[in-house]
Amino acid sequence: MTSPEMLVDAGLELGEGARWLGDRFVVVDILDGALYEVSPGPGASLTRLLRTGGEPLGAVAPIEGRPGHWLAAAGEGVAVLGPDGAADWLARPEAGKSVRCRMNDGAVDPSGRFWAGSMAYDGTPGAGSLYRVDPDGTVVTALTGVTIANGPAFSPDGTRLYLADSARGVVGAYPLDLRTGALGAPEPLIRLDRGSPDGMTVDDEGFVWTAVWGESRVLRVSPSGEIDRVVGLPCRQPSSVAIGGRDGRRLLVTSARYGLDDPAPADGALWTCDAGVTAPPARAAVLSRFPG
Repeated sequence: MTSPEMLVDAGLELGEGARWLGDRFVVVDILDGALYEVSPGPGASLTRLLRTGGEPLGAVAPIEGRPGHWLAAAGEGVAVLGPDGAADWLARPEAGKSVRCRMNDGAVDPSGRFWAGSMAYDGTPGAGSLYRVDPDGTVVTALTGVTIANGPAFSPDGTRLYLADSARGVVGAYPLDLRTGALGAPEPLIRLDRGSPDGMTVDDEGFVWTAVWGESRVLRVSPSGEIDRVVGLPCRQPSSVAIGGRDGRRLLVTSARYGLDDPAPADGALWTCDAGVTAPPARAAVLSRFPG
């Protein structure tokens, strides 16, 4: 495995949501509400695909059969975003809570369901939730009592959902019924003493990769919770990871400047190296009912 190198001096305030889509990838800048595409290679740079116009943008997934449209964890809920960034809302479950909350990270399971978590702006313990978007567009509350929901990520066979509660330093492993979308009782995968588990992915061998916010590293963790590999990074706040690209083995790591008094070019940049392993491709969301 090679050492990470800077791919783009992106200057992202809160870069997350890394997703490989074939040989290109997308990332979001959450608080700016922007979605960017990067075509890797010499002179790689960010191309903005859309901006939500004031709503934070936690994560997106392409929608099967709808080129240019995205299912998004945005603002206070889940929406379909068109090429111009206009939002058609499926639901806004975070609206009207006693503390101000926003959507955060999200991903698609092997059945095409979109899962997305939330958090309070001020980090109020237990204020976040995890939501499941079924193919008919129904938004279901899958979990409550989470503080900062990150991930989720799925085992290659789809029978396990991994979710980080970043504020608590824990990644949990939940049995997942792919037929119904129901979650079973969780078991802890890993608990960190330093830093916070953030965005995650799972490789083809079933190992979980997680960015560790505040600790300049990415971990590869076995399905039984053992740390198999540590990837050191020059940035202080790695925030999400993805594995893919033309050869299927390229590790992509986003980072953030958010909250730093003295951000350096490394903070907010995109980083890449050879992961030494492949991962399932990013999945498109299945959505049969569209709002509006």
